[in-house]
Amino acid sequence: MNPHLQSSADSSRSSEEIRQDFLQFFQAKGHEAVPSASLVPEGDDTLLFTNAGMNQFKDVFLGTGQRPYSRAVDTQKCLRVSGKHNDLEEVGHDTYHHTFFEMLGNWSFGDYFKAEAIRWAWELLVERWGLAPERLYATVHEGDDDFGVSADAEAYDLWHAQTSLPEERILYEPSKENFWMMGDTGPCGPCSELHVDLRPPEARRETPGRELVNADHPQVMELWNLVFIQYNAHPDGSLEPLDDQHVDTGMGFERMVAVLQGEESTYDTDLFAPLLQAVADLSPRANIQGYDDLHIDDDDEREQVRIALRVVADHIRTIAFAISDGAMPSNEGRGYVIRRILRRAVRYGYQTLGLEEPFLHRLVDPLLEKMGGQFDGLTEQQEFIERAIQAEEESFLETLGTGIEFFERVVPHVTRFQKTDGEETDGLLGELQQDAQALDLLEKAYVDADDSGTVLHRFARTARGGALPGQIAFLLHDTYGFPIDLTRLMARERGLDVDMEGYETLMDRQQERARAASDFAVDQSSVHAWQPVSEGDASVFVGYDRDVVDDAEIRAVRGG
Repeated sequence: MNPHLQSSADSSRSSEEIRQDFLQFFQAKGHEAVPSASLVPEGDDTLLFTNAGMNQFKDVFLGTGQRPYSRAVDTQKCLRVSGKHNDLEEVGHDTYHHTFFEMLGNWSFGDYFKAEAIRWAWELLVERWGLAPERLYATVHEGDDDFGVSADAEAYDLWHAQTSLPEERILYEPSKENFWMMGDTGPCGPCSELHVDLRPPEARRETPGRELVNADHPQVMELWNLVFIQYNAHPDGSLEPLDDQHVDTGMGFERMVAVLQGEESTYDTDLFAPLLQAVADLSPRANIQGYDDLHIDDDDEREQVRIALRVVADHIRTIAFAISDGAMPSNEGRGYVIRRILRRAVRYGYQTLGLEEPFLHRLVDPLLEKMGGQFDGLTEQQEFIERAIQAEEESFLETLGTGIEFFERVVPHVTRFQKTDGEETDGLLGELQQDAQALDLLEKAYVDADDSGTVLHRFARTARGGALPGQIAFLLHDTYGFPIDLTRLMARERGLDVDMEGYETLMDRQQERARAASDFAVDQSSVHAWQPVSEGDASVFVGYDRDVVDDAEIRAVRGG
């Protein structure tokens, strides 16, 4: 625990207590506690996964839906695997990004507005949770001439009047940081963020925290975003005031837990500690006893093990929650994202932690012990989730070892070509030609080459640029089931790029062949159509949750 993070906050609070404290705080202020929406957005084809707390209330903001309450509070399951601040390839390599996370939020639908949202945010963080006021900064919208919107002086004045924040810690920020829009059109408005400065006193004296707000400093970070939805954006870029004004707030739960528990990393909190220990316990390596109990002398190897432990602990949360909400691993859409994440976790476990048998499914139980109380869908579907994960693991492990062996056989040759100039090429080509196993693998990858000489020269040309040839990346994908981001990650760990242009060319050719193979005429007279036999709503698949449906009705039959 970092002593510089301590304030008057009670660092003994568990993550369960923090979550419940948030929900109960707003329930006491008249908010309806609503369950998290599914990670698979219902009726919204614009999103692969629910990635923010507002997703389930989108229809209210658009004016197309209503709720029987005007105030709400929740913790929303969110999944983000791409974008500026959360690239899947980075998760695990740092100590604060995640694929799955919870977003705590309180909501007002045409009820209270800025004054209450600001006052209650300060009350919870400072008066109830004990964060040091001198470490907090608030940001407000500086105005935008293009929008025709003036500075949010109302929010500025409210922060100053309702809290102990001095004016030098209330900052005006541009639209990029402090104006929220659902899209190019639709409900939008200025937002006000709370940031915390967790640096030690000497660093704070040297550089004021106001200079580091929104500067991507790992210890000066946003805690809570209060969005004030008060405009409707039109296609011409103009903003029209809404009849009803709304509040939409979002607090990153994992980050808040780290702050309240006095930890610098979310992985050091009690949200992840049980999972990290469970992964370490599964590892057959005797020198891996725990995340903070590694008997490894080499600093680089020790860090690689900690990265692998973080990857697995993060990814099992994502995989289990996604499957519980109906996103099964597959080769398309949402399922492909989950398959990529699962295979990334398996690869780290296999290659770094020595886990050569299916292991991810065995982590569902410790995950449930930590989170099953809040999300009962996990508990109800535990057996199904475990079976689905184990089946996917077994399938991937059948080819994983062979694919890694292929990769490791070829990569040293890429590295040698990268580190030499053109005058040494002939000697390296000779060495490569003598490596019968590597040459055999290259010939499988360069299937369109005329002879081994052509293969060698094409390989060398790409390797000299420090890139793994696209033909090899494609073979790893097509034959051994390696998603391209996994191959890129493995290459990056060796200081190499991947020839993405070559890879994508081969992928395009494969897709063209697949389209051509499926382009055939069908004799419609031989196709038996579905014949409706009764009226009623469309059927809903419930097989993920139930084995038997007692009151099922036949709506249609296929003609014979």
